[in-house]
Amino acid sequence: MIHRSAFFAVTALAAVACNSPVAQAPTAQPAGAAPAAKAAETDTGGSAKGDFGPPVGAPVEAQLTTAPEVPAATGRKQPAKVVVDLEVREVVLPISEGVQYTFWTFGGHVPGRFIRVRQGDTVEFHLKNHPDNKMPHNIDLHAVTGPGGGAASSFTAPGHASQFTFKALNRGLYVYHCATAPVGMHIANGMYGLILVEPPEGLPPVDHEYYVMQGDFYTVGKYREKGPQGFDMQKAIEENATYVLFNGSEASLVGDNALKAKVGETVRLFVGNGGPNLVSSFHVIGEVFDRVYTEAGTRYQENVQTTVIPSGGAAIVEFKVEVPGTYVMVDHSIFRAFNKGALGMLKVEGEARKDLYSGKEIDSVYLADKASPSGVVQQATAESAQGTLSKSAQIAAGQALFQGTCSACHQADGKGLPNVFPPLAGSDFLNADKARAIGMPLNGRTGPITVNGQTYNSVMPPMSQLNDDEIANIMTYVYNSWGNSGKQVSAAEVKALRASTQAERPQGAAH
Repeated sequence: MIHRSAFFAVTALAAVACNSPVAQAPTAQPAGAAPAAKAAETDTGGSAKGDFGPPVGAPVEAQLTTAPEVPAATGRKQPAKVVVDLEVREVVLPISEGVQYTFWTFGGHVPGRFIRVRQGDTVEFHLKNHPDNKMPHNIDLHAVTGPGGGAASSFTAPGHASQFTFKALNRGLYVYHCATAPVGMHIANGMYGLILVEPPEGLPPVDHEYYVMQGDFYTVGKYREKGPQGFDMQKAIEENATYVLFNGSEASLVGDNALKAKVGETVRLFVGNGGPNLVSSFHVIGEVFDRVYTEAGTRYQENVQTTVIPSGGAAIVEFKVEVPGTYVMVDHSIFRAFNKGALGMLKVEGEARKDLYSGKEIDSVYLADKASPSGVVQQATAESAQGTLSKSAQIAAGQALFQGTCSACHQADGKGLPNVFPPLAGSDFLNADKARAIGMPLNGRTGPITVNGQTYNSVMPPMSQLNDDEIANIMTYVYNSWGNSGKQVSAAEVKALRASTQAERPQGAAH
């Protein structure tokens, strides 16, 4: 007789084995034994089950989309010959407000165009390198079965085109990228995208599908340093990213560019990580993923808070939105979100569900200028480059920056918090000494100070993430608000004070 506890242990182990999301390898059978049981219908069998014969019917021109849009499902029941026509473009685009970068792209945008085919399709791939480009390029598609993923077959000089063919044997979501030496530099400049190989039966229907891809960027200048920025090879080798971004820009998925849905709808995100270096911890603040196809394979996990996406990998996440509001997408290696740019938004409209959640829509204090880029920083940057920077442009840019950098402590109205953070509004301390005031965000301050007759004893950390122009704009805004003296602060003044007070700053706070 089997002991009761042993019976339950065996039963539990059997249940775990049957429900495991990992495909089980066949067990070797001894000679003369009966054939192994037929694999479960859910076992896709990898590439061995992905060849459905030659293409049927006329060739199909692939519909390619720019992120965050996704092509429609193929809707086909038989394999086809699919023609993909993709052009490499080297283009200058904004990486942040007031900051330009020369991206190398598949299709003129970062990430590259989304490609959607069906398992078993024969893909005829045409890669063109625009004549105005300066570099040779190629493409390595992780969906390709064959050495190099197509890289050796697609090496293309500027003004030329290449062609190769492959059969999409494995279902799933796959990264593609340039693999021309130096490979890391080509990827770091934005040369990556996603190709979806649908299962023959297609994916379950949802209300919205979106394309989101993370990448890390390495610029000579620091984060948000204005003007044109070049690629920094040493930073890339050291994996010291200046920016970590969704879809190639800080503005790509915020404000008017946010993803959209309505209460009660289902959302599927095709999320990739181009790297070249960093692993993503993808998270949507305020949502739990109903399903995550881990590493974009066949099996899924349920009820997931944060999913890890390796460099050169992907995931498919699905969830239903039950509560209206703005949901923030981040890399939960959280400094990347708030100090390197890895932040996007999903705006959900519909009737409130007070039974599920009673809070406000969004915390604009901690999101600040990331919540809705207004163009005021870009305007101030342009005027500064032309030597015509006006006080009004500084004030507008400074206000946008103040909301995210300073308002949590000093409050949006400049009144501070009683007994904790001193007021900036009508501050005698601020107005008495301009250099001392600039030194507060630049070098920080610890210990008691007296403002308008009241003593405050708290800590002001150095705002080492701010550039000279950002400190100048914030201080100009503060000086021209809430009854203050109306002074104007220039980036040159901040730069000079930074140089003269270098010894005062704590180690690690200097730029």
